Amino acid sequence: MKAGVKTAREKSPEKQLQKFIAKFDAKNQALITGVRKALRKRLAGANELVYDNYNFFVIGYCPTERPTDTIISLAAGANGVGMAFPYCGTRLKDPHKLLQGSGTKNRFIRVESPATLARPEVEELIAAAVKLCKPLPSGTGQLIIRSVSAKQRPRRK
Repeated sequence: MKAGVKTAREKSPEKQLQKFIAKFDAKNQALITGVRKALRKRLAGANELVYDNYNFFVIGYCPTERPTDTIISLAAGANGVGMAFPYCGTRLKDPHKLLQGSGTKNRFIRVESPATLARPEVEELIAAAVKLCKPLPSGTGQLIIRSVSAKQRPRRK
């Protein structure tokens, strides 16, 4: 094989995703992987839209390939992981006062471990967000790399 030529396996979305996650310290790598697994299980029909942007690494869970249809996003930076409700956050009822943020649409929660997603009050938020958005298709969604920024903030402290 010629130098610099990538095989189809090296270009696969999953392989690219693993390279993005590897930029983080071990603790955040494990957290991202665990939260992704939990969201993948909970939102099996959703596509995973991946962005390795300047500020954050993001995986959006979406019934379509349109970012504006995203239900929930996993957002990671050097300081940890959050779960965002980017387009319906302000419409969610939050009796437990978990949601943070003051944007016009987005709200988020900090995620300390994958077990955070199993807490009843967090599950209520996820279920409410799913109801507010387009229905999820059956089956398994695709992993789609949407954008990668050449310049990024450090992913480790």
